[in-house]
Amino acid sequence: MKTFRSGAIVFAVVICGVSFFSGIEPAFGLNQPPEGFKALFNGEDLTGWKGLVESPNTRAKMSREELAAKQAKADEEMKAHWSVVDGALVFDGGGHSLCTAKDYGDFEMFVDWKIEAGGDSGIYLRGSPQVQIWDTANRSVGAQVGSGGLYNNQKNPSKPSKVADKPIGQWNTFRIKMVGERVTVRLNDVLVVDNVVMENYWERDKPIYPTGQIELQSHGSKLYFRNVFIREIKNELRAEEKEAGFKQMFNGKDLTGWQGNTTGYVVKDGMIVVEPSLGGENLYTEREYANFIMRFEFKLTPGANNGLGIRTPMNVDAAYQGMELQILDNLSPKYSGLRPYQYHGSIYDVVAADETKKGCLKVAENWNEKDWKDGGWNYEEVVADGKKVRVKVNGETLVDADISTVTDSKVLERHPGLNNEKGYIGFCGHGDKLAFRNLRIKILD
Repeated sequence: MKTFRSGAIVFAVVICGVSFFSGIEPAFGLNQPPEGFKALFNGEDLTGWKGLVESPNTRAKMSREELAAKQAKADEEMKAHWSVVDGALVFDGGGHSLCTAKDYGDFEMFVDWKIEAGGDSGIYLRGSPQVQIWDTANRSVGAQVGSGGLYNNQKNPSKPSKVADKPIGQWNTFRIKMVGERVTVRLNDVLVVDNVVMENYWERDKPIYPTGQIELQSHGSKLYFRNVFIREIKNELRAEEKEAGFKQMFNGKDLTGWQGNTTGYVVKDGMIVVEPSLGGENLYTEREYANFIMRFEFKLTPGANNGLGIRTPMNVDAAYQGMELQILDNLSPKYSGLRPYQYHGSIYDVVAADETKKGCLKVAENWNEKDWKDGGWNYEEVVADGKKVRVKVNGETLVDADISTVTDSKVLERHPGLNNEKGYIGFCGHGDKLAFRNLRIKILD
């Protein structure tokens, strides 16, 4: 346990085994993360942050070139209104929200915030509004309920259970945990939101996006943030998945449970990274699967090509002797001549993915070994149940097919693997660098 001093008062806070503070500069230094967390803000400049470009669903429809142009403009505007003063992020009341350069899926974060009289702000999670911040004196807008609530919920609870705000002008601390659709919020060490489903504000008919950026919301008032720390929750089963019967396929440490090219597929920082220089062969599960639901995240480098082989024998061409679901940066100019069945998510050469949704993919523009500065993780779910195969990526259904309806004799002759009742699951390397994490599976009867 660490202790923190403010004048003659000593404070000690331990949260889930991690020493932390509540609105007070910690003994280990301002903007210095506790063990297991990373600093999203370095206390010196705006490195790791970017300006806001419209909404997640609108960005997904933009071409790579259009998004880059709008991002450059948003970044310039952001720099005009956000600055760093005495180790804190300061917003002058003009412009728009400040966004993380990276996207996040499941995570736990801490953030200190401070507002002035009449202040109004929030924390957007995965690009969606919001964990509310406001001056509780603003009774005309309902602020008397306190900060921390999921303000934009309509069906699920939107208000915090208690008022835990400190007086205006003092620092407050949020501890926010988001796993799947559910969010838990502690404000100044008081539980105010307990595992509540966060709704998708942008597309009410869909669940919250599986990944997205974190935003410090601007609402026309001066704001202050500091001590912004995050811990990504990787390769851990969610509680609801455990209850539903899912099992981990990758432990985040080594390739236990996998076989094949265990040299070219390297475990780094909780990821399985495909290293083409070490061989572009395939990596297979140690056991065979018949009917299942598989969930995983993947990150693409520009132009990357891979595949997910299902119900396939080992050491064969999974696209024909089994089924291969495309994993491909189909937004890359080098793939401008793709056939419909080659887009990401397609059952290769058999069933085409919905081409109108190809923009749902995220691609890392810049690769370096320390971090992927741009783009984000993609979340994919594959359901193989008898002859029915469904592929969803980032909440969008790309394929929903019944392969028993495939009647083209030439296709059936080329793809005897369509009749396989079981086989291995494998990643099919095609000489490009990409990464996978959070692999889990549920066996269907």
